[in-house]
Amino acid sequence: MYAVIKTGGKQYRVAEGDTIEVEKLPTEVGSEIRFDDVLLIGTEDETKLGAPTVEGAHVTGKVVHVGRAPKVLVYKFRRRTKYRRKTGHRQAFTRVLIQGITVE
Repeated sequence: MYAVIKTGGKQYRVAEGDTIEVEKLPTEVGSEIRFDDVLLIGTEDETKLGAPTVEGAHVTGKVVHVGRAPKVLVYKFRRRTKYRRKTGHRQAFTRVLIQGITVE
């Protein structure tokens, strides 16, 4: 059984036991989290497609890690003008272990 959930403006295909990295969520490590925006539920036999979400479906998970990704350097350069700008960015993320997919 698998599901497609929406969180942080992105969509993720998840199954029970998967670990995903989503945009940072306001939770702590070890806490339970519930995703209610389930767009699709799929099994070997059938597929339930939501309009826009599947009614009565939710995905539960456990927060495993909260951290930041490696730094990405952004370098701007314009020739012959002594213009150089160097900045960096580290994206915050939450790693979630999917524990169950429930359809009521």
